[in-house]
Amino acid sequence: MAIFNLFGKKDVGNELVKNSPFRISTELVPYRLYANKKSSATLNLRIKNLTGEPLLTSVVVEVPEQLGFDNMNMGKQREVRMGEIAPGEEKNVGVELYNSIKADAGEYTLSITAMAHYRDYGHILNAVKKRTTVNVV
Repeated sequence: MAIFNLFGKKDVGNELVKNSPFRISTELVPYRLYANKKSSATLNLRIKNLTGEPLLTSVVVEVPEQLGFDNMNMGKQREVRMGEIAPGEEKNVGVELYNSIKADAGEYTLSITAMAHYRDYGHILNAVKKRTTVNVV
């Protein structure tokens, strides 16, 4: 990739693939859902860019069968396009979670994936996954 150096461009792709580009923090407000009745909570996600380059970012949240993103619990996966995050910047996004009448008491695991994109949202450079739990009482 020395040809990029001739024209003043630098190849940052290798750096983004080697290291973790994001830090994901989660918070659930209120901190629990209620068993065998409909209730909702907001999952607050904080995504921080740990690299030295701006990153086009999206987040995908996946929930188990007993939870959903609407009152009907039809959607089990939600993608949020966050746009470009500057180096060292932290962006917040909230996702509404709903439980169904079928949700018994216990802990349910959510999967969160933050992705760094190249050019547009169709090309992925790197991704970070995190699992978190939701308490249903």
